[in-house]
Amino acid sequence: MNNLQIYEVSDTLEDLLKFATQKLNITAKRLFLEDGSEVKAACYLRNNDKLYVSDGTDFVKPLQNKGDAKCSEWVTLNVGGKCFTTSKRTLTASEPSSMLARMFSEDTEGYLFTPSSIDKNGAYLIDRSPTYFEPILNYLRCGQLVYDKNVNPEGILEEARFFGIESIIPTLEQIITQTKISRDSLPLTRRDVVDALIKSPYTAELRFQGVNLSGADLSRLDLRYINFKYANLRGCKLTGSNLSWCCLERADLSHAVLDNAQLLGVKSLCANLEGVTMKNCNFKDPAGSRANMEGVNLKGAILEGSDMGGVNLRVATLKNANLKNCDLRAAVLAGADLENCDLSGSDLHEANLRGANLKDAAFELMLTPLHMSQTIR
Repeated sequence: MNNLQIYEVSDTLEDLLKFATQKLNITAKRLFLEDGSEVKAACYLRNNDKLYVSDGTDFVKPLQNKGDAKCSEWVTLNVGGKCFTTSKRTLTASEPSSMLARMFSEDTEGYLFTPSSIDKNGAYLIDRSPTYFEPILNYLRCGQLVYDKNVNPEGILEEARFFGIESIIPTLEQIITQTKISRDSLPLTRRDVVDALIKSPYTAELRFQGVNLSGADLSRLDLRYINFKYANLRGCKLTGSNLSWCCLERADLSHAVLDNAQLLGVKSLCANLEGVTMKNCNFKDPAGSRANMEGVNLKGAILEGSDMGGVNLRVATLKNANLKNCDLRAAVLAGADLENCDLSGSDLHEANLRGANLKDAAFELMLTPLHMSQTIR
């Protein structure tokens, strides 16, 4: 679009357009006043009106001449309804090949590419998200990527690709990769487990094998038959939960809290339960299936008052464990390490203690006396 000052106006708009075509060496099709209104008839023109000639496109007010440095150095962008004011140097200096740079870069004939639409205040309209555009603009200003923690870096990456800000793309891709790795390493929560329970039918095998659940509060949940093999349950709260017939083989439950839990028929071969609290737990299945805790680490565990009738604790480590007042009738403790274990008040009737390490173990107030056959190989 070019401007032309007319001293003597022709009688008709057609003549005026022909005159403009000859003088400006373009095909003049439309005329506009300085405020953007289109001239429909020559009779409405006044002396000293400044006209803008177009080859058919909508009105875009030209930027000021290079001599008007103070005005032309700043531009306003209306991005998705939010306005950003910045300098042309910010948009063009660091990323000269980007879309923003091409919008506002000057050559000898003016601007290489100018946005086609402006709002009523003269701001250039860009139909993109202001939330993701703002970090891009700040990056162009200072060369550093700074964004609010609540802004998704994947959205910023899409804007960087759209505007062609190539130098920031590797940084954003690295941030996104690290975020995904960090997210994957986070432990599951109670909400995650409850959602899985709700979505899975009771008859389906639910697998949490190898899953990180450390520190999760799973108290009072029905977790029967779930596969927790190799899972990280360190420090979990499982108070009152039903873990009957679960697979806890080689799982880590160290320092977890399982007070009053149901553990009928549980399979915890070689699991780590060091320092666990298991007061008043029930392991005894009326149907006769035994809980298998062979080789389990119960060092320093508290199992006071638990019903462990028939439990298989062969070669388990129970050093410094508290088994006061436990029901261990017919339990298998052969080869177990019971050094300094407190079995006071426990019922060990028909329990198998052959080959067990009983050094400094406490047997006060036992309900039934131990027989030689129970301890000798």
